[in-house]
Amino acid sequence: MTREGVALGERLFFDPILSIDSTVACGSCHDPAFSFSDPKAFSDGVAGKTGRNSMAVVNVAWMPTLFWDGRAGSVEEQALGPVENPVEMGESWPHVVEKLQRHPDYPRLFDEAFETSAITPELVVKAIAQYERTLISANARYDRFKAGEETLTAQEELGRTIFFGERGDCFHCHGTALFTDNRYHNNGLDAVPADSGLAGITGASFDLAKFKTPSLRNVAVTAPYMHDGRFETLEDVVTFYNAEVQPSATLDPLLGRTRREPLSDEEQAALVAFLHTLTDDDFLSP
Repeated sequence: MTREGVALGERLFFDPILSIDSTVACGSCHDPAFSFSDPKAFSDGVAGKTGRNSMAVVNVAWMPTLFWDGRAGSVEEQALGPVENPVEMGESWPHVVEKLQRHPDYPRLFDEAFETSAITPELVVKAIAQYERTLISANARYDRFKAGEETLTAQEELGRTIFFGERGDCFHCHGTALFTDNRYHNNGLDAVPADSGLAGITGASFDLAKFKTPSLRNVAVTAPYMHDGRFETLEDVVTFYNAEVQPSATLDPLLGRTRREPLSDEEQAALVAFLHTLTDDDFLSP
Protein backbone atom coordinates (compact mmCIF):
# COMPACT_ATOMS: atom_id res chain seq x y z
CA MET A 1 0.00 0.00 0.00
CA THR A 2 1.17 3.52 -0.82
CA ARG A 3 -0.31 6.97 -0.33
CA GLU A 4 -0.57 7.32 -4.11
CA GLY A 5 -2.27 3.94 -4.46
CA VAL A 6 -4.77 4.68 -1.70
CA ALA A 7 -5.59 8.12 -3.14
CA LEU A 8 -6.10 6.62 -6.60
CA GLY A 9 -8.28 3.89 -5.12
CA GLU A 10 -10.44 6.41 -3.30
CA ARG A 11 -11.00 8.41 -6.49
CA LEU A 12 -11.91 5.25 -8.42
CA PHE A 13 -14.20 4.08 -5.60
CA PHE A 14 -16.37 7.18 -5.95
CA ASP A 15 -16.14 7.57 -9.74
CA PRO A 16 -19.14 6.30 -11.77
CA ILE A 17 -16.86 5.96 -14.80
CA LEU A 18 -16.60 2.27 -13.91
CA SER A 19 -20.25 1.68 -14.89
CA ILE A 20 -21.67 1.37 -18.42
CA ASP A 21 -23.72 4.56 -18.21
CA SER A 22 -21.56 6.45 -15.71
CA THR A 23 -24.32 6.45 -13.08
CA VAL A 24 -23.07 3.89 -10.56
CA ALA A 25 -19.86 4.01 -8.54
CA CYS A 26 -18.68 1.70 -5.76
CA GLY A 27 -19.64 4.50 -3.41
CA SER A 28 -23.19 4.55 -4.75
CA CYS A 29 -23.94 1.35 -2.83
CA HIS A 30 -21.28 1.82 -0.14
CA ASP A 31 -21.99 5.23 1.36
CA PRO A 32 -19.55 6.39 4.09
CA ALA A 33 -22.44 7.86 6.13
CA PHE A 34 -23.89 4.36 6.44
CA SER A 35 -20.62 2.61 7.28
CA PHE A 36 -20.04 2.12 3.56
CA SER A 37 -23.32 0.24 3.14
CA ASP A 38 -26.64 1.15 1.49
CA PRO A 39 -29.83 2.30 3.28
CA LYS A 40 -31.93 0.61 0.59
CA ALA A 41 -33.14 -2.97 0.98
CA PHE A 42 -31.93 -3.80 -2.54
CA SER A 43 -29.03 -1.79 -3.90
CA ASP A 44 -29.54 -0.06 -7.24
CA GLY A 45 -27.40 -0.99 -10.22
CA VAL A 46 -27.48 0.32 -13.77
CA ALA A 47 -30.76 0.63 -15.69
CA GLY A 48 -32.87 0.25 -12.55
CA LYS A 49 -31.63 -3.25 -11.77
CA THR A 50 -31.28 -4.31 -8.14
CA GLY A 51 -29.21 -6.85 -6.27
CA ARG A 52 -28.86 -7.96 -2.67
CA ASN A 53 -28.52 -5.47 0.16
CA SER A 54 -24.97 -4.06 0.12
CA MET A 55 -22.73 -5.26 2.91
CA ALA A 56 -20.76 -2.64 4.83
CA VAL A 57 -17.18 -2.23 3.64
CA VAL A 58 -15.54 -2.06 7.05
CA ASN A 59 -12.40 -3.79 8.33
CA VAL A 60 -12.30 -5.87 5.13
CA ALA A 61 -8.52 -6.18 5.43
CA TRP A 62 -9.20 -8.97 7.94
CA MET A 63 -11.87 -10.78 5.95
CA PRO A 64 -10.74 -13.84 3.98
CA THR A 65 -13.90 -13.92 1.83
CA LEU A 66 -16.44 -11.28 0.85
CA PHE A 67 -20.03 -10.87 -0.38
CA TRP A 68 -23.07 -12.44 1.22
CA ASP A 69 -22.41 -15.65 -0.71
CA GLY A 70 -18.62 -15.65 -0.31
CA ARG A 71 -17.87 -15.52 -4.01
CA ALA A 72 -14.78 -13.33 -3.59
CA GLY A 73 -11.63 -14.68 -1.96
CA SER A 74 -9.84 -11.34 -1.59
CA VAL A 75 -10.52 -7.62 -1.50
CA GLU A 76 -9.13 -7.37 -5.03
CA GLU A 77 -11.50 -10.08 -6.28
CA GLN A 78 -14.38 -8.33 -4.54
CA ALA A 79 -13.55 -5.11 -6.41
CA LEU A 80 -13.19 -6.92 -9.74
CA GLY A 81 -16.64 -8.47 -9.96
CA PRO A 82 -19.13 -5.56 -9.85
CA VAL A 83 -17.83 -3.91 -13.04
CA GLU A 84 -18.97 -6.78 -15.28
CA ASN A 85 -21.94 -7.84 -13.16
CA PRO A 86 -25.05 -7.02 -15.24
CA VAL A 87 -27.02 -6.19 -12.08
CA GLU A 88 -24.39 -3.81 -10.72
CA MET A 89 -22.26 -1.79 -13.16
CA GLY A 90 -22.99 -3.68 -16.39
CA GLU A 91 -19.67 -2.73 -18.01
CA SER A 92 -16.80 -4.64 -19.59
CA TRP A 93 -13.26 -4.33 -18.34
CA PRO A 94 -11.79 -3.56 -21.79
CA HIS A 95 -14.15 -0.60 -22.13
CA VAL A 96 -13.39 0.59 -18.60
CA VAL A 97 -9.68 0.48 -19.33
CA GLU A 98 -10.27 2.41 -22.57
CA LYS A 99 -12.22 5.13 -20.73
CA LEU A 100 -9.60 5.44 -18.00
CA GLN A 101 -6.75 5.47 -20.50
CA ARG A 102 -8.17 8.46 -22.38
CA HIS A 103 -9.13 10.31 -19.20
CA PRO A 104 -7.15 13.55 -18.61
CA ASP A 105 -6.02 12.51 -15.11
CA TYR A 106 -5.99 8.76 -14.67
CA PRO A 107 -2.89 7.81 -16.73
CA ARG A 108 -0.82 10.21 -14.62
CA LEU A 109 -2.37 8.97 -11.37
CA PHE A 110 -1.66 5.34 -12.28
CA ASP A 111 1.91 6.29 -13.12
CA GLU A 112 2.29 7.94 -9.71
CA ALA A 113 0.82 4.91 -7.96
CA PHE A 114 2.30 2.05 -9.97
CA GLU A 115 5.05 3.60 -12.11
CA THR A 116 3.17 2.87 -15.33
CA SER A 117 0.53 4.75 -17.27
CA ALA A 118 -0.62 1.50 -18.91
CA ILE A 119 -3.88 0.87 -17.08
CA THR A 120 -5.08 -2.70 -16.52
CA PRO A 121 -8.03 -4.20 -14.62
CA GLU A 122 -5.57 -5.68 -12.13
CA LEU A 123 -4.13 -2.25 -11.31
CA VAL A 124 -7.61 -0.71 -11.03
CA VAL A 125 -8.74 -3.24 -8.42
CA LYS A 126 -5.36 -3.14 -6.70
CA ALA A 127 -5.85 0.58 -6.14
CA ILE A 128 -9.46 0.19 -4.98
CA ALA A 129 -8.42 -2.61 -2.61
CA GLN A 130 -5.70 -0.39 -1.12
CA TYR A 131 -8.31 2.24 -0.32
CA GLU A 132 -10.78 -0.29 1.08
CA ARG A 133 -8.11 -1.67 3.42
CA THR A 134 -7.83 1.78 5.03
CA LEU A 135 -11.52 1.66 6.06
CA ILE A 136 -10.83 0.62 9.63
CA SER A 137 -13.42 1.07 12.37
CA ALA A 138 -12.08 0.53 15.89
CA ASN A 139 -13.04 3.55 17.99
CA ALA A 140 -16.62 2.97 19.04
CA ARG A 141 -17.79 3.60 22.59
CA TYR A 142 -17.48 -0.12 23.20
CA ASP A 143 -13.81 0.00 22.19
CA ARG A 144 -13.20 2.83 24.62
CA PHE A 145 -15.06 0.87 27.30
CA LYS A 146 -12.77 -2.11 26.66
CA ALA A 147 -9.78 0.20 26.97
CA GLY A 148 -11.03 1.49 30.33
CA GLU A 149 -11.67 4.97 28.98
CA GLU A 150 -15.48 5.02 29.20
CA THR A 151 -18.26 3.33 31.11
CA LEU A 152 -21.50 1.84 29.86
CA THR A 153 -24.92 2.73 31.20
CA ALA A 154 -26.75 0.13 33.26
CA GLN A 155 -28.93 -0.69 30.26
CA GLU A 156 -25.95 -1.01 27.92
CA GLU A 157 -24.14 -3.22 30.43
CA LEU A 158 -27.18 -5.48 30.67
CA GLY A 159 -27.20 -5.65 26.88
CA ARG A 160 -23.52 -6.55 26.86
CA THR A 161 -24.03 -9.43 29.27
CA ILE A 162 -26.94 -10.68 27.14
CA PHE A 163 -24.90 -10.39 23.93
CA PHE A 164 -21.92 -12.30 25.30
CA GLY A 165 -23.90 -14.70 27.49
CA GLU A 166 -26.26 -17.62 27.09
CA ARG A 167 -29.34 -15.37 27.29
CA GLY A 168 -28.65 -13.76 23.95
CA ASP A 169 -25.99 -16.13 22.58
CA CYS A 170 -24.99 -13.54 19.96
CA PHE A 171 -21.29 -14.04 20.59
CA HIS A 172 -21.00 -17.36 18.77
CA CYS A 173 -21.24 -15.58 15.42
CA HIS A 174 -20.41 -12.00 16.43
CA GLY A 175 -17.98 -12.39 19.32
CA THR A 176 -14.66 -11.45 17.72
CA ALA A 177 -13.05 -8.00 17.61
CA LEU A 178 -14.54 -7.70 14.11
CA PHE A 179 -17.98 -8.68 15.43
CA THR A 180 -18.17 -11.37 12.74
CA ASP A 181 -16.82 -14.90 12.65
CA ASN A 182 -16.26 -14.56 8.87
CA ARG A 183 -18.26 -17.74 8.39
CA TYR A 184 -21.51 -18.67 6.67
CA HIS A 185 -24.72 -19.64 8.43
CA ASN A 186 -28.36 -20.35 7.74
CA ASN A 187 -29.85 -18.10 10.40
CA GLY A 188 -33.41 -19.26 9.96
CA LEU A 189 -34.92 -16.48 7.87
CA ASP A 190 -37.12 -18.84 5.82
CA ALA A 191 -38.32 -22.41 6.06
CA VAL A 192 -38.19 -22.51 2.24
CA PRO A 193 -35.34 -20.17 1.21
CA ALA A 194 -35.81 -18.02 -1.87
CA ASP A 195 -32.07 -17.27 -2.11
CA SER A 196 -29.63 -20.19 -2.20
CA GLY A 197 -26.79 -18.12 -0.67
CA LEU A 198 -23.47 -19.95 -0.37
CA ALA A 199 -24.92 -23.00 -2.15
CA GLY A 200 -25.15 -20.91 -5.30
CA ILE A 201 -21.36 -20.75 -5.28
CA THR A 202 -20.39 -24.16 -3.91
CA GLY A 203 -23.23 -26.20 -5.39
CA ALA A 204 -23.47 -28.09 -2.09
CA SER A 205 -26.94 -28.77 -0.73
CA PHE A 206 -25.69 -28.39 2.84
CA ASP A 207 -24.79 -24.75 2.06
CA LEU A 208 -28.35 -23.82 1.13
CA ALA A 209 -29.42 -20.44 2.53
CA LYS A 210 -26.11 -19.88 4.29
CA PHE A 211 -24.92 -16.27 4.21
CA LYS A 212 -21.83 -14.50 5.50
CA THR A 213 -22.07 -13.22 9.04
CA PRO A 214 -22.04 -9.42 8.69
CA SER A 215 -19.94 -7.33 11.01
CA LEU A 216 -21.97 -5.58 13.70
CA ARG A 217 -19.61 -2.64 13.85
CA ASN A 218 -21.68 0.49 13.15
CA VAL A 219 -24.72 -1.76 12.86
CA ALA A 220 -27.01 0.99 14.13
CA VAL A 221 -26.47 2.91 10.86
CA THR A 222 -26.50 0.01 8.38
CA ALA A 223 -30.25 -0.66 8.21
CA PRO A 224 -32.04 -2.40 6.62
CA TYR A 225 -30.74 -5.77 7.75
CA MET A 226 -30.09 -9.23 6.26
CA HIS A 227 -29.11 -10.03 2.67
CA ASP A 228 -32.55 -8.99 1.44
CA GLY A 229 -32.99 -5.99 3.73
CA ARG A 230 -36.18 -7.43 5.22
CA PHE A 231 -35.74 -5.92 8.68
CA GLU A 232 -35.94 -2.16 8.97
CA THR A 233 -34.73 -1.76 12.56
CA LEU A 234 -32.50 -3.43 15.11
CA GLU A 235 -35.62 -4.02 17.17
CA ASP A 236 -37.00 -6.07 14.28
CA VAL A 237 -33.82 -8.14 14.16
CA VAL A 238 -33.84 -8.85 17.89
CA THR A 239 -37.54 -9.79 17.73
CA PHE A 240 -36.78 -12.23 14.92
CA TYR A 241 -33.95 -13.99 16.78
CA ASN A 242 -35.98 -13.97 19.95
CA ALA A 243 -39.00 -15.88 18.65
CA GLU A 244 -39.28 -16.09 14.85
CA VAL A 245 -36.38 -18.27 13.62
CA GLN A 246 -37.66 -20.69 10.97
CA PRO A 247 -36.53 -24.35 10.99
CA SER A 248 -35.04 -25.88 7.84
CA ALA A 249 -32.61 -28.64 6.88
CA THR A 250 -29.52 -26.40 6.96
CA LEU A 251 -30.46 -24.22 9.94
CA ASP A 252 -27.43 -23.47 12.09
CA PRO A 253 -27.38 -25.91 15.05
CA LEU A 254 -26.92 -23.03 17.49
CA LEU A 255 -30.26 -21.64 16.38
CA GLY A 256 -31.98 -24.99 16.01
CA ARG A 257 -31.22 -26.32 19.47
CA THR A 258 -33.68 -26.09 22.36
CA ARG A 259 -33.80 -22.38 23.08
CA ARG A 260 -33.68 -20.58 26.37
CA GLU A 261 -36.64 -18.58 27.57
CA PRO A 262 -37.36 -15.66 25.21
CA LEU A 263 -35.85 -12.32 26.15
CA SER A 264 -38.15 -9.94 27.97
CA ASP A 265 -39.00 -6.55 26.51
CA GLU A 266 -36.47 -5.01 28.91
CA GLU A 267 -33.75 -7.41 27.81
CA GLN A 268 -34.47 -6.82 24.14
CA ALA A 269 -34.23 -3.06 24.63
CA ALA A 270 -30.96 -3.51 26.51
CA LEU A 271 -29.51 -5.61 23.71
CA VAL A 272 -30.36 -2.91 21.18
CA ALA A 273 -28.81 -0.28 23.44
CA PHE A 274 -25.59 -2.29 23.56
CA LEU A 275 -25.51 -2.60 19.77
CA HIS A 276 -25.57 1.20 19.58
CA THR A 277 -22.28 1.30 21.50
CA LEU A 278 -20.62 -0.28 18.43
CA THR A 279 -21.07 2.95 16.44
CA ASP A 280 -17.76 4.60 15.53
CA ASP A 281 -18.54 8.27 14.87
CA ASP A 282 -14.98 9.00 13.75
CA PHE A 283 -15.28 6.34 11.05
CA LEU A 284 -18.62 7.68 9.85
CA SER A 285 -17.42 11.29 9.73
CA PRO A 286 -13.72 11.25 8.81
